[in-house]
Amino acid sequence: MDGLNKTILIVEDEEILSKNLAEHFFQAGYQALVARNGVEALKLAKENKPAVILLDIILPEMDGLDVLATLKSDMKLQAIPIIVMSNLEQGEEIKEALKLGATDYLVKSQHSMAEIADIIKKYLPQQNK
Repeated sequence: MDGLNKTILIVEDEEILSKNLAEHFFQAGYQALVARNGVEALKLAKENKPAVILLDIILPEMDGLDVLATLKSDMKLQAIPIIVMSNLEQGEEIKEALKLGATDYLVKSQHSMAEIADIIKKYLPQQNK
């Protein structure tokens, strides 16, 4: 084991998308955890302290902006890069997410699965090859 944190938390209620992302990261050597709602996301983040969180905004039980604000207010979790990934492309949601501390904001419909994975990898600890 090389000691790098290779855990990615995918917070996404669209099952096909979350499974595809998880599989893509698994193939690249990362551990992918999936949360289907905001409450589950907070629980998994606290238990696993992932290297990166990929966060949808529209979620059941607790929306992504509330999850983002909660994570960024937690001293133990606030340094984790959080990439918001949503189909909401209005300026207000983007501005709000970035104001709350999101590291990046991706509009799902504008990126392929491979592009999303490549963007996320920029924020992951890199292994020396």
